[in-house]
Amino acid sequence: KEMAEEAGDDSLYPIAVLIDELRNEDVQLQLNSMRKLSTIALALGVERTRSELIPFLTDSMCDEDEVLLALAEQLGSFTPLVGGNSFAHCLLPPLESLSTVEETVVRDKAVDSLRSVANDHSANDLEAYMIPLIKRLATGDWFTSRTSACGLFSVVYPRVSSALKQELRTMFRNLCGDDTPMVRRAAASKLGEFAKVVEREQVTSDLIPLLHNLASDEQDSVRLLSVDGCVTMADLLNESECEQYLLGTIREAAADKSWRVRYMLADKFTLLQKAVGPQLTHQHLVPAFQALLKDCEAEVRAAVAYKVKSFCENLQVDKREQVIMNSILPHVKELVTDANQHVKSALASVIMGLSPVLGKDNTIEHLLPLFLTQLKDECPDVRLNIISNIDCVNEVIGIDQLSQSLLPAIVELAEDGKWRVRLAIIEHMPLLAAQLGQQFFDDKLNELCMQWLVDHVFAIREAATTNLRKLVEAFGVNWAKDTVVPKILNLAQDQNYLRRMTTIFCVNELATALSGELLTKLILPTIIRLSTDNVANVRFNVCKCMERVGLQLDGTSLSTEVKPMLQRLTHDKDVDVQFFAQRALQTLA
Repeated sequence: KEMAEEAGDDSLYPIAVLIDELRNEDVQLQLNSMRKLSTIALALGVERTRSELIPFLTDSMCDEDEVLLALAEQLGSFTPLVGGNSFAHCLLPPLESLSTVEETVVRDKAVDSLRSVANDHSANDLEAYMIPLIKRLATGDWFTSRTSACGLFSVVYPRVSSALKQELRTMFRNLCGDDTPMVRRAAASKLGEFAKVVEREQVTSDLIPLLHNLASDEQDSVRLLSVDGCVTMADLLNESECEQYLLGTIREAAADKSWRVRYMLADKFTLLQKAVGPQLTHQHLVPAFQALLKDCEAEVRAAVAYKVKSFCENLQVDKREQVIMNSILPHVKELVTDANQHVKSALASVIMGLSPVLGKDNTIEHLLPLFLTQLKDECPDVRLNIISNIDCVNEVIGIDQLSQSLLPAIVELAEDGKWRVRLAIIEHMPLLAAQLGQQFFDDKLNELCMQWLVDHVFAIREAATTNLRKLVEAFGVNWAKDTVVPKILNLAQDQNYLRRMTTIFCVNELATALSGELLTKLILPTIIRLSTDNVANVRFNVCKCMERVGLQLDGTSLSTEVKPMLQRLTHDKDVDVQFFAQRALQTLA
């Protein structure tokens, strides 16, 4: 019997330690203990968890936000550890305390856990325990409890009686008109979620007036959150109700004096467009979209510029072209030369997508000049976004038209006097090649890529070798064998030692894309010839090249040609050549 008691005490010993840790001043110890809470509960069993652990946690809340956050998170999945759904209400007291603390992150996590635990309640328990909790929070003295209450309405509403539903709607209305902006903000952010579970007739009679009040609130932080509510409500209402109840609010948001409200509307515009339908979009949203495109704040223009393509795609098919040409394109033309680079970059990422919508003739006449302007923009992101999306224009106007219009601009940039401009085009070349295909690339751009290998700026030559490797990866080894390798090997005979070194740098880059057999047969003889070059820089770069590439060559060539060559170079008159030759031999050994 004594042994059994001892064993029992032993099994509870770690629990005592953990509870001591919870009382300890060291935050890390408290945190570790919180994270092991489920272990404590399992060891205690469901009855002792309910009667001892949960009251202990409720009474001994510490001041450390990190510890409280861990507790709030743990309690959300604690229902099985207190004895299942019938005892889920035992978890409400600590969570209620946590949902009133000052730290927002802790409150939000406590509300998440309360929502989760509420789903474990039976309908009777919900009315007996959860509804009184919501009432206490919603009428609490501190704004913290009232903000937390806002997140709980939608989860209990569908499962309670009609009388309680009426009470919940009244409470929510009071929170929407609360004196504290933080509470109104919380209510505005949860209005759409609540509307989804409220009966249809109550949405129009009770919640739409709340939306209107929030949308005209004196605080812009409340008004901007009402935009989300508009999107959700539009999904729930039919077309005539949308027109009656929501369009005025949307128009007001588009002309709001705070740029943050207009920004939020711009960000959600295409969701609103889909929710209200094509007819209302044509009549009411197009003017609002125009207003946002010419907004005085760059952030708003950038947000709405991102939406240009999807907004145009979702317009009424029979009126789409006319609306774009008359109402949207004039403003888009202005954004192409906007003073803010984020606006131009945002537009460049979507403008090419207008080609399939507008068709070949309009693209050639109206869009191509805009693409050309953006291709020559000083901001690299704008140029990249245009080049990245060139394939969708290619599909509409065809390769011939493209080569007559955009390619001259690309070639002009590739030969620009400023080396950074040339560098930007080189970096985009593999992307361009992949979109235009091998045949077109060989005809129009291949010569350009080879020209960069002999550029007078080292950064360009270096980028050109990387570019070649990416092209070989895209077009394959046979293409490299016929097109690239002969031109690289020609450089090895150039009078300028920098160009002879470029051959070596190209081999270093291409080694990963080419087979060992190709390297041995086609490239090794040239490298061995360069090992006797009269410039020491060339000779020691041969050693560095062999260090990288040597193990890819076949065994015979390695032992009969490469190693003897490196042995010879270890006795070179230049100390750097000797050093790199020895290092290469060690690597290949």
